[in-house]
Amino acid sequence: MPTVNPFTSFEDSSKSKHSNHKQTFDELYGEPENFLEIEVKNPRTHGTGNNMYTDYEIVCRTNIPAFKKKYSRVRRRYSDFDSFRKILELESSRVVIPRLPEKSINFLSFHSNNFDDEFIEERRKGLEKFLIVVAGHPLLQTGSKSLINFIQDDVWDKNKFI
Repeated sequence: MPTVNPFTSFEDSSKSKHSNHKQTFDELYGEPENFLEIEVKNPRTHGTGNNMYTDYEIVCRTNIPAFKKKYSRVRRRYSDFDSFRKILELESSRVVIPRLPEKSINFLSFHSNNFDDEFIEERRKGLEKFLIVVAGHPLLQTGSKSLINFIQDDVWDKNKFI
């Protein structure tokens, strides 16, 4: 039976086995095997009076084969995120779908309205966090019919999935 020195760290023992291998430039700085970057940014408010709404740009960079494009930019409203979340719940009973940030201000809040810059920024952060969690879930990447459409298609039509 071989003896094991309990004072040798894992790092020390792995160095001796692989000390002849120098990492290549691509190994150090190349594209990772699977990556997915999602950003929700550039909120824009449109309309006037009761017809105002804010939409957000979704930027996706990936090399995951399930996605149709390596790079995409689309714009979505909060109501699009809301319908997308409901569709995900119907599509996948095995995955707990995270909540969205609040649709409107809490009346106890210091925000004056739903189009206040601070409120829009907080909502943007919440939408980004939601989308990163959902898009990064392996069961949703392979099992959802709506996920890639929502993130990458120029037009979001919830009726295709209901």
